[in-house]
Amino acid sequence: MSAKSTDHPSSSRSAEPNQEARRSKPPAAAEAPQSEPLTPGLYLVATPIGNLGDITLRALDVLKRANRIACEDTRTTAKLLKAHGIATPTTAYHDHSGAAAREAVLRELRAGAAIALVSDAGTPLVSDPGFKLVRAALAEDLPVTSLPGASAPLTALLLSGLPSDRFFFAGFLPPKSGARRRALQELQGLTASLLFFESAPRLAASLADMAEVLGPREAAVARELTKLHEEVRRDSLEALAEHYGAAGPPKGEIVIVVAPGEATPEAAAIDLDAQLRLALEHASLRDAAATVAAASGLPKRRVYARALELAPGKAGGGKAGGGKAGGGKVGGGETGGSET
Repeated sequence: MSAKSTDHPSSSRSAEPNQEARRSKPPAAAEAPQSEPLTPGLYLVATPIGNLGDITLRALDVLKRANRIACEDTRTTAKLLKAHGIATPTTAYHDHSGAAAREAVLRELRAGAAIALVSDAGTPLVSDPGFKLVRAALAEDLPVTSLPGASAPLTALLLSGLPSDRFFFAGFLPPKSGARRRALQELQGLTASLLFFESAPRLAASLADMAEVLGPREAAVARELTKLHEEVRRDSLEALAEHYGAAGPPKGEIVIVVAPGEATPEAAAIDLDAQLRLALEHASLRDAAATVAAASGLPKRRVYARALELAPGKAGGGKAGGGKAGGGKVGGGETGGSET
């Protein structure tokens, strides 16, 4: 539990989205009893990333009235529930739960239950468990709704002082330097602020790779967000890499925010060729073009045409090497790690 009180500026309260509708009803119907069952469905509930005061009123109401709470770690969620006097039954649902646990949740949803899904901290599915469950529920036309709340990437972006009008969340980079650099090369041409999660032991090495691949950009390292020892260090990527290389791994969970790169026609052309050559080492021409088009934001037809010029012999061929382009996942979905 954070040592901050709920009066801290990081605390917030959210009104029910249908508040105006309630006001239009007669007074007797305006306040529904707390014992009224929730509408059946899957509720994606954001939980605090540090300060327990950052839970919303709507989230508390759903957690109290749900038939069950599916948790990334029941022990972590138990602390939050105890702090707010919530006795709803919990069950584990995490990256390693597998199809059997997912089917158990779906079976309850089919029977008309209201299930709340929470991660250890922050918003479910954002580098946390839940993506496969949501996909399966939607495929069966089961109701799914999301309750907004705390999010470490957005909190770090706001505190970084870097452009927030356009940003790309890349989640956790690959742990090994070679794969990490290849992933960074795919993001090199994006004219948007880049957001990453990173572990403390890999922080200095990741910052050094970013400085080498992305060039001299401004950046910010945010840790312990909303907690008593919250810290945001702002400097160039190179300076931040040197600092953490000398100081050692910091405590707490970390978000890195990197300023957008400068887009020039010449640089874009060079980056496109470099990204395509890298992707073509691991994938078919079609898959490589699709990967680079998604990462660069360039039109698919233009990227595919350039890929044909670079590797005409791959046209119509299968995957080369059998691996995915880019050397590893770059955020999103049911990847390892949790929201900080």
